[in-house]
Amino acid sequence: MKSKCIKCYYESEGNFKKFGVPLCSICLRFAPFEEKRFTEYIKEKVDCRNLETFRKFSEIGNPQKKGMTKKASQGFLMSRPPFGYKAEKNKLVLGQNSNEVVEIFEGFLESKINLTKISQKHKISINGIKKILRNFTYIGKIKFNSKIYEGDHPIIISPTLFNRVQDKLEKISARKLRSSVF
Repeated sequence: MKSKCIKCYYESEGNFKKFGVPLCSICLRFAPFEEKRFTEYIKEKVDCRNLETFRKFSEIGNPQKKGMTKKASQGFLMSRPPFGYKAEKNKLVLGQNSNEVVEIFEGFLESKINLTKISQKHKISINGIKKILRNFTYIGKIKFNSKIYEGDHPIIISPTLFNRVQDKLEKISARKLRSSVF
């Protein structure tokens, strides 16, 4: 259903809402986050023809993104191979260090080992270890553009192990959040 942007009067099915008010993608991009400033912002009207250049050039990257989304939905990785994999003929295959991925996941679940010790043992930064622990690729999935697709590559760890690690990471984050609030 088409709606009209309240700021520039651009009519489109692709308009968004902010604070319950329809806005085109260009006006939304410049809209303030605070409701009071937003109300002032939408009072200043703009002729939608003056925004055509912005509209035209904001579409340039979309065909590429659509192609990448299609490839991800077919199971292809959209970035360099993660730790534990290597690329051969545009496919992910197990790398020589794939067994280290299992060690990292299992080590993280041990109560006596923390991220610092795992980081030191594998000579990977703590943030690198966190990236590994959150990476869906290891359970045969591809994450692209906030969506998860079935991958076309060998899995390194079981979904059960992955989920147990995600639960522990979530508990650690919640604990840190509670301690910083109080």
